[in-house]
Amino acid sequence: MTVLVTGASGMLGGAVAQALLDAGHQVRTFQRGPCGLPGAQEARGSVTDPTAVDQAVAGVEAVVHLAAKVSLSGEPGEFVAVNVDGTRNLLDAARRHGATRFVQVSSPSVAHTGTSIVGADAEPADPERARGHYARTKAASELLALAADGPDLGVVAVRPHVVWGPGDTQLVERVVERARAGRLPLLGHGAALIDTTYVDNAAGAIVAALGRLGDQDGTVRGQAYVVTNGEPRTVAEMLAGMCRAFGVPEPRVRVPGAVARLAGSLVEQLWSVDAVREALGEAVGGDGEPPMTRFLAEQLSTAHWFDQRRTRDDLRWSPSVTIEEGLARLASAAG
Repeated sequence: MTVLVTGASGMLGGAVAQALLDAGHQVRTFQRGPCGLPGAQEARGSVTDPTAVDQAVAGVEAVVHLAAKVSLSGEPGEFVAVNVDGTRNLLDAARRHGATRFVQVSSPSVAHTGTSIVGADAEPADPERARGHYARTKAASELLALAADGPDLGVVAVRPHVVWGPGDTQLVERVVERARAGRLPLLGHGAALIDTTYVDNAAGAIVAALGRLGDQDGTVRGQAYVVTNGEPRTVAEMLAGMCRAFGVPEPRVRVPGAVARLAGSLVEQLWSVDAVREALGEAVGGDGEPPMTRFLAEQLSTAHWFDQRRTRDDLRWSPSVTIEEGLARLASAAG
């Protein structure tokens, strides 16, 4: 097939595009900046621009949609424009140009309401109760995409959970930089059990979902699937493994989870004030993201691991890289 991959300049988007090329598909990438993936045709633009989207979708048979605004903070309208309206633009263009398959890359956060997740499957996306602008708008965009499933366009949502790997700027880089600066605490005892997903496994599941959309049984159409390595580890274990891979100190400072959640709520309120955000940003350094939010505190202090049986059975997929192998690859890439 000819497949459009949005957000291909990101770690996961690039891995998906490469996996599709390796499988023999023709790939067109669509993102704001250069992608530079050998063998792929490149289109540039924003998913918020209907004209650019229309040109990118013309002539493709399938769309894998990864482009999103991913942040712990920001203007609500920006999240809506990219995550919701951008998805709508792609769906409209896909139907207009006769594409037959659409994979919406989503997130388990669309159904996370702040409590522990223990062995759950993919619960329904909940735009009202999901935590934070990112999760709420991703929930709305997932529902929008799944509602578009029909006789002429098959749609499936794939929710990779906590994706990491070499070149990761969303999780690994932030963990390492904050650990290096001594600003990476453990919430409670770091004992919350969490699932994560090595990037190659997430890409493989997305490609498998795209393939299953073409099967006559229709099993995956209109469905949402959480994807993980299926190897729950404690937060402390995962953070320590990433820190060891890069030779930075493991987190030692412990902060009670309740205190972190309260502090996160306060920081969120202060971060919305420009002058305060600039002052706090200078004080803590870092990457422009708030040092803590309520959502982040919940993610680091509550369990979130998932039952993968339906995912593996329906997608006919299983992970190829274990957590230990993934950490070894991190260390090798770090030199």
